[in-house]
Amino acid sequence: MAVNRRLAAVMFTDLVGFTASAQADEASALRMLQEEEDLVRPIFAADHGREIKSTGDGFLVEFDSALHAVQCAIDIHQRLRERNSVSGGAPITLRIGVHLGDVEERGNDIFGDAVNVAARIQPHARAGGICISDRVYAQVRNQIPNPIERLAPKKLKNVRVPLDLYRVVLPWESSRPTSADVSPTRIAVLPLQNISPDPSDEYVADGLTEELISTLSKIRELRVIARTSVNQYKLSNRSAAQIASDLDVGSILEGSVRKLGNRVRVTLQLIDATTEEPVWTETYDRQLDDVFALESEIADRTAGSLRVRLLDPERDSIRKGTTSNAAAYSLYLKGIHAAREATYEGYDESIRLFESAIREDPAYPPPYSALANIYVLLAGETLAPNRAFPRAKELVTRALELDPDSAEAHTARGNLALQYHQDWETAEREFKWAISINPSHANAHFWYAMMLNAAQRFDQAIEQLHTTIELDPLWSLPKMMLVAVLFSAGDFRTAFAEAEEERDRDPGAPGPHIDLGTIYARTGRLAEARREAELSAGDVSEYDRMNRAILWARLGSLEEARALAGQLEEAARSGYVNPTRLAALYAALGATERALAWLERDYVEGTRGLWFDYQLMAFDTLRPDPRFQAMLERLHLPVDVTPVARSS
Repeated sequence: MAVNRRLAAVMFTDLVGFTASAQADEASALRMLQEEEDLVRPIFAADHGREIKSTGDGFLVEFDSALHAVQCAIDIHQRLRERNSVSGGAPITLRIGVHLGDVEERGNDIFGDAVNVAARIQPHARAGGICISDRVYAQVRNQIPNPIERLAPKKLKNVRVPLDLYRVVLPWESSRPTSADVSPTRIAVLPLQNISPDPSDEYVADGLTEELISTLSKIRELRVIARTSVNQYKLSNRSAAQIASDLDVGSILEGSVRKLGNRVRVTLQLIDATTEEPVWTETYDRQLDDVFALESEIADRTAGSLRVRLLDPERDSIRKGTTSNAAAYSLYLKGIHAAREATYEGYDESIRLFESAIREDPAYPPPYSALANIYVLLAGETLAPNRAFPRAKELVTRALELDPDSAEAHTARGNLALQYHQDWETAEREFKWAISINPSHANAHFWYAMMLNAAQRFDQAIEQLHTTIELDPLWSLPKMMLVAVLFSAGDFRTAFAEAEEERDRDPGAPGPHIDLGTIYARTGRLAEARREAELSAGDVSEYDRMNRAILWARLGSLEEARALAGQLEEAARSGYVNPTRLAALYAALGATERALAWLERDYVEGTRGLWFDYQLMAFDTLRPDPRFQAMLERLHLPVDVTPVARSS
């Protein structure tokens, strides 16, 4: 039997919100679906498309060229926009994805990788938008008048080979600023490549990347992108202009490291993102224990090239915290490398390495600060707070004795005051101190925002979160917290817009669906909340799983909350479990006494995580209870957390 294989452009469409609409009013939803089909089917034919099949609330369509497929997608959105502007009914909104590749025809259907990839691309389109693959982009980039933007890196489920994705900017959509609009003093240090003969020496490249970010961040006239965002470009083949567009930077520092014995060769170039031309290129040969002097040289040269002032206090701060002990420095770099994995196993390994670095050179400050921040991070997660916080306090005290101007140490001390002592005044002073030393310290801005949010100083918290996002644009946590703070501040309109944008940026990620579903539920939009809860299926962190279970409980489905509470109860018998999370689950289930008992245990054990979670939807049922109010007062937290809609 002959196999009919051919190159084709494959389009998938999806009707946004159909499942939730059908649950709320099936008859109206089916009428909308029929109207959508009547509108788009003629456009398929007009643009040389062949409808392969309906997918229920969307279509699979084949085209003979990528240009015809993209033009069809543009025409569909134009037609629906015209319809929505004059219709008194619910808007009809589609997501459209397009890919180019080989397909195999069997009967009236088509199969192959091109079909599978197109199906995975479609969810990454914005609601009312178009997402295309790199193959489609190559065919249409000079053929359509619409701007085309490269998206931040995406991992497509079940697609082995990474693909670059793009969005077609429709006439009524806004385009992001180009690198030409961004100041050259906004800079990204890309992960340095390890070109050493021994692959195990990769820790040197990773550690030096981290150190360069930290060093340049101390120059107050620079804005340096945090490592969470730049890490995503390790081994990336994206051009400097593409990365600059992703991160909104005007300059990029990139290079490589080659280690031979105790010597390192570091090759660097500073690139102007507007022209993609090097501003300077240099190769440095050093002993490993002389790298600190190298960092100071690079800071001087970068500052001079970008015409910013390197003040004497900044230069002094850059030169502090050095060691002449190559073993201690090597262990510290290995600890940074292990922590970058952001796994509990990686953190355990980094603790071991930082402790070893301290033993090698007890007068070397950075391992103390790094270790303190890891203990604070793991407190309430894998380590009992009454063990983690006292150790972190010892480390911070020693770090500041050795280097009073360590932004890392002041951030850790601020977190201890916030999380361990609920001492808001000290926490605020320490976070401000860290930021004054290192204005580009994203973590300091983030945790200062969390302190301000706990104190219900919402406008200031929002300002700090915006700064965090500017410094670490690909870190999802500040964006999630921004939605929560906007909602608590009563700015529902902006909270919805931010939540929907975050969901549409990565539709396959469960977390944004949970966040959006939660604010839908708290404002009574239960059908939309249910839709987002359904779309949040998949593997998530324990914290996101708790929030999803709370969301389902609010919608009347208690099974997930019961199951998770049971699992955490069982785990608590043999290990550490965060009591606040169990309390939140029991509160969502209406088990008031069990929730209050776990909150009391939370306080006694020293977790005191209620400061972070007391504004959760789950605790709405407990707020009138005087015992819950007394717990808030004991932690110096405001009792009233009911958001009031702002007129703006």
